[in-house]
Amino acid sequence: MVTILVLGTTLRDAVGESEIEVGLTEPTTVKKLVEANLDRLGGLRRFLIDRETLITVNKRIGSEDSPVKNGDVVKFSFQSRTSYDGTRDIPT
Repeated sequence: MVTILVLGTTLRDAVGESEIEVGLTEPTTVKKLVEANLDRLGGLRRFLIDRETLITVNKRIGSEDSPVKNGDVVKFSFQSRTSYDGTRDIPT
């Protein structure tokens, strides 16, 4: 079982829940986990594509290619156009 935590109202509204338990038969990646559970996690897909979500796996910053296994906790939080150094990309 993998615990998915969805943080922030933008992502929570897209998914409809803030905590989701997903069964897992073998190790996978974050992206494949979302794609295999589109009925429950499909709302996150567009945010992954647009790179508007910060992903952590077991409290470590990750990406859509990060490995996920049984017992892991994966967190998604909304990040709109924020660069890695914490500054915003504001058009000039």
